[in-house]
Amino acid sequence: MTRRLVDLSHPIVAGMTTYPGLPGPEIETYVSRADSAERLAPGVSFHIGRLCMVANTGTYMDAPFHFHESGADTAGLPLDRLVDLPTVVVDVRSDVAIGARALGDLTGARGVAVLLHTGWSRHWGTGAYAEGSPHLTRDAVDVLLGVGPALVGIDALNIDDVADLSRPAHHGLLGAGIPILEHLTGLDALPPTGARLTAVPPPVVGMGTMPVRAVAVVDS
Repeated sequence: MTRRLVDLSHPIVAGMTTYPGLPGPEIETYVSRADSAERLAPGVSFHIGRLCMVANTGTYMDAPFHFHESGADTAGLPLDRLVDLPTVVVDVRSDVAIGARALGDLTGARGVAVLLHTGWSRHWGTGAYAEGSPHLTRDAVDVLLGVGPALVGIDALNIDDVADLSRPAHHGLLGAGIPILEHLTGLDALPPTGARLTAVPPPVVGMGTMPVRAVAVVDS
């Protein structure tokens, strides 16, 4: 059996745009190798960086606290919703408004990671990424709530229609304790079923959203 690891995360680069209107990350040196070398033995040095960014940067996870004050923050997310999850990848590349019918038969998807493969990550880093991005409709959210997945992810700008101010996917899924992964990439490298996903944010108290390194394991 061959084990393949698939990185589903966008790298975080200084100044990048994740969501229009949010500032890009600032990445700088706090302790340089030259400075540290002056305090250590000959030939030895280290680097310490400093990172300043909004939590919604790169590929990130929304915890319930993002939309619900009483919900779990990133430090309170149960690990069984984040680690070694069986995965269902739903091909919705032909849809912009992803409705209940597009989700297909999710029988048996309780407790798994449902990943929506829109193909939109091909526009990452361009102006097109923010225009007409695929999203869930309210009836699709209702289907997912009835199934009860461990988490739901999407390789697009937002799991909701940004024009819908009620944000049914964020409000509903996070209200049910279901974390959301946004801005995934590489879903075309996963089979419809059989992969296992791990996506763990830093456990920061009081934060509802944090970047993740999302990795899938595919056995063949």
